[in-house]
Amino acid sequence: MSQTKKLKVRVALFCILVGIVLAMVAVVTDHWAVLSPHMELHNATCEAAHFGLWRICTKRVPVDDIKDKNCDTITLLGEKNCSYFRHFNPGESSEIFEFTTQKEYSISAAAIAIFSLGFVIVGSICALLSFRNKRDYLLRPASMFYAFAGLCILVSVEVMRQSVKRMIDSEDTVWIEYYYSWSFACACAAFVLLFLGGLTLLLFSLPRMPQNPWESCMDAEPEH
Repeated sequence: MSQTKKLKVRVALFCILVGIVLAMVAVVTDHWAVLSPHMELHNATCEAAHFGLWRICTKRVPVDDIKDKNCDTITLLGEKNCSYFRHFNPGESSEIFEFTTQKEYSISAAAIAIFSLGFVIVGSICALLSFRNKRDYLLRPASMFYAFAGLCILVSVEVMRQSVKRMIDSEDTVWIEYYYSWSFACACAAFVLLFLGGLTLLLFSLPRMPQNPWESCMDAEPEH
């Protein structure tokens, strides 16, 4: 592999590494979506919640403790009550999520995210072996595994988005307002970096294509 192609491969791998970090952050954090209920004038407390693939956190603040008496300014920083979803930890209470969204959505999003991390691990093993043993052809399966990981993240994001939509549209829920938070943004960025980085790495790791009619792929530079 030429020095120019090695540099391109390293740049692609760096982008993939950033995507891996963002994917792991998105999977382990619980700021995918922030929810808030309809607030009446007579309400004595302001309430907000945020959740991810594994758990949900809620926070209740008395209106008297807010300077401008406006629930829109409530922050999720500070003390809050967090619990894992009941289908992941039967010993904990999470009724707030159990009846406001579909359990299948949550389990599917989490399972697909785990598949994504599995693809990342296998791809990283192939990439490390390609450098350690100077086997450049291992970069090709590595690139495909990274691209598959990006697609899994995309599917997980869409499943989570449908979960939030179903929850907001449900008549059983108190939540009517929502917005996607930084964990969701990390997942979207991870998809872009992993998928495009994987495809780019695949293109850079392919042997040189014939430049003349009398050449063939066998005339490309040998690989170790």
